[in-house]
This record gives sequence, structure tokens and C-alpha cells, in this order.
Amino acid sequence: MKFIFKTIKRILLGIVILLVGGLAVMFISNPLLTLRILTLDLGPVEQVTGGQIIVVPTAANESRSISETALAAAIAFGEQNDSHALIVYHDQAIQLEHYFPGHDADSFSPTQSMHKSVLAMLIGIAIEQGYIASVDEPAATYLMEWADDARAGITIRHMLQQNSGIDFPTFGFNPLGGFFRLIFGPDIKPVALNQPLEVEPGSRFDYNSVNPQNLGLIVERATGKRYSQYLSEALWQRLGVPDATIVLDSEENQMARMFCCLNATARSWLHIGLLHLNEGRIAGRQLVPVDWMRQIVIAGQHNPNYGYLTWLGNEFEEYRYYNRKTTVRVFQSEPFAAPDVIYFDGFGGQRVYIVPSRGLIIVRTGALAPEMDDAFLPNVMIRGILSDSAQPSR
Repeated sequence: MKFIFKTIKRILLGIVILLVGGLAVMFISNPLLTLRILTLDLGPVEQVTGGQIIVVPTAANESRSISETALAAAIAFGEQNDSHALIVYHDQAIQLEHYFPGHDADSFSPTQSMHKSVLAMLIGIAIEQGYIASVDEPAATYLMEWADDARAGITIRHMLQQNSGIDFPTFGFNPLGGFFRLIFGPDIKPVALNQPLEVEPGSRFDYNSVNPQNLGLIVERATGKRYSQYLSEALWQRLGVPDATIVLDSEENQMARMFCCLNATARSWLHIGLLHLNEGRIAGRQLVPVDWMRQIVIAGQHNPNYGYLTWLGNEFEEYRYYNRKTTVRVFQSEPFAAPDVIYFDGFGGQRVYIVPSRGLIIVRTGALAPEMDDAFLPNVMIRGILSDSAQPSR
């Protein structure tokens, strides 16, 4: 028995020595990156200025269009999955607005990759305003670093549909590898720009964060404005929401993390969802072109469940994998109960579900959801609608 205990102690001691040694090597090689990984510090934030608040009406308890049973089930699901906020909108009014302990209407949650779907809208606005010629324009028009190699064949459409031919893992274990340098690194522009082409552009779906990061850089170079400034002027100030923030790689380099890290209130995400429900309009104002909002939700050739940086519920998959190079996946227990579900997906169960045929939006933000089921919230709400006569507001 003593021999077994000594053996276990030696193994544990060896693991500790390896970890400490590895951290020491990491720190010597890249001290700032190491500290950021250990403290989960993504970098400093920069303000995205909002505008005059547009108030979305709230349904009185006695006139809710969704059953109390369904709303209670949604709250229970939120509690089970360590949620921060849960908003359900239907029949032109908020049916449920629930904040979990420690959070309220002014709280920000790190909503991860939901930012990608906002960036898709911003690209359409930039095209309408003449900064970008079209989705079929070569990305190398703005990313000159790609002009003299095989990446010159990548178009903006390829990047929006995540089939640029650049493959990049959505998760990795090497703390000094590209994944961690893109998430935590203090200088992310070269990480995003220097990824090689693996296959012919347009030939394969490879969800990653390099495509949207470079699309955001295209926005900056095309408009001549900082990303936060253009996001504010073109969308956020007109959306009727309070200020938000984005995360920069460092004070020195000032590059926004445009593949993630748009921090905003849950109600702000509801307003973004309303743009899908109302084809780019809110409070009678056209913020995003109607045709562009329709293009966003057209599935790409290589993934029936993905449009322009936005997920679609066209075909049922019990397990949805983000990328061929990772085992990270999301469980879905059953097909969606409506054929036209659109959703923003952020790591850890951050979601905005939009169901145009039902006039329905669901916002869920929070910590890592341990029992995330992508079908649960939209389906329990769809089945809980007391009358299917309600149509989306226009």
C-alpha cells in the first residue's frame, strides 16, 4: 500500500513539475500572453457609443401571448444553465424579461461569437454606403497582404460564408499556438492576416474566427474609421440601445477583437434580433438594407445551416460541430419546431434565436451552459404560443 501511495505522489509531483516548467517556458517566451491566459484577461475595452433609447413595449401579465407554463420552463432552464439574462419577445412585445442573481438590465455579459452576426450586418451597411463594392469583391482589395499569393482568390462572400479556404481551429491546447494568440494575444493583426490557404476558396466550410477578424479589418480599411467608430455611427447609435464595449488586443496596438467580445445588455441583443424579424428596420427606420438581411439567411453551398456569419436551423443535426479541427460541439435534442429559425451563437450558450414565422425572439446570456440544448428554448416558446395568429411587426 505504501508503495502505491509513493507511486501516486511521484506521478502527481511529476505533473506539477511539468505544469510549472511549462508555465515558466511560456512566461519567458511571451510573458504578457501567459499572464492573460492565467487571468483570463482578453485586453482593454473601448466604448461603442449608443443613441437615444427605443423602448420596446412589455406585455402585461394578463395579456401575455405565451403560456405561463412555457415561460416558467424557460426560467428553470436558465437557472439550470447558470444564465444571466433571459428575454422572450412575441406578438410585438416582451413576454418575459428575467435576470438571474447578480445581474440586471444594465449588466453586460461576454457573449463571445454572437458579435460575428452583428459584423455580418455591418458589412451590408458598408456595401450600401459605397465603402465596399460587393460581396464578390476580392478581399485582397483591402487586405493587400493577400494580393500576391493564393489568397488573392478569396472573396468577401467566401469569408462571410466561412468557406475562404483558410482553416483555423476554434479551440486548441497549445497555449502559445494561434488559437490562444488570437483570443488573448496583445497583437492579433498578424495572427489573423498570416494564416495560409489550405484548400481552394469556396470549396469547403471551415468555421473559424480568422475570417470575421479579417472582415472587420476590411471594414476599417474600407471606411478609414476605427471599427468601434463605424459600428457606432452605422448601427449602434441608430439601434436605440445604450453604449456597448468591444475588447482591444492592447492599448498599444488598438486592434478590436471583431470575431468576438461585443459586450452589451440583453435588451441590446433583443434590438439586434428585431432587425432580423423586421428585415433591417426598427421603430420605422431602415438600418440594414432589406435585400442584405435576406442574403444573410441564405445558406451557403457547403453548410445548409450557415448563412453570412449567422446560424440557421434548416437541417436537424443532433450534434453540431463548429469546425473539422475541433471536437467542440452543441447538442440539439430534436428538430426546431419551426422551419425558419435564425440564431446567433456565442461560446458557452450565448444565444439570440429569431423565428420570423412566429414573430418570436429569445435572448439568453450567461456563463458556460453545462446542459445546453439548442432546441429547448425555441421549441418550448413556439409550443407555448397561445395563438399562432400573431405576425412579426413591420
